[in-house]
Formats: sequence, structure tokens, C-alpha cells
Amino acid sequence: HDPAKVTAGDLAQGTPRWIEAEADVNAVLEEMQTHRIRRLPVVENKKLVGMISEADLAQHLTEEQIAGWAEKVYSRG
Repeated sequence: HDPAKVTAGDLAQGTPRWIEAEADVNAVLEEMQTHRIRRLPVVENKKLVGMISEADLAQHLTEEQIAGWAEKVYSRG
């Protein structure tokens, strides 16, 4: 592939995942763990309102919660 001709569509893989703005942290963790993703778009009324990242989780979860999340997201199985 010619890197100069690669589009965003070429880079996108799989089914897009997102979470509703009113979802609680447990729903966020479940979605990220189930689909082994590290960033999760947040939508409200079908509009993008933010993005949840690993750093965001680290600021708002206990070390135990973060460790469990990382184990599931980064595992190779």
C-alpha cells in the first residue's frame, strides 16, 4: 500500500463502539473490557461529546479496578 493514498476508511477496522453519555462507569468498563479497546467515544443525542481513555480511567478508578481492566484489555486470549 502507498502510505500517501491510505484513507481513514482504510485504517478503520471492525464494528465501531461507543457509549452513551449517561452510562455509569461499570458500563464503560464492561464495554472496554468486552471489546478489548482502550478508548471509547461518548455520544449524546447521536453526537460525539467526548472520548474516554486509559488516562481518564486511571483518574477515577481504584488501583484494583484499573488492574482488572488492564488484565482483560491487554490479555492475548
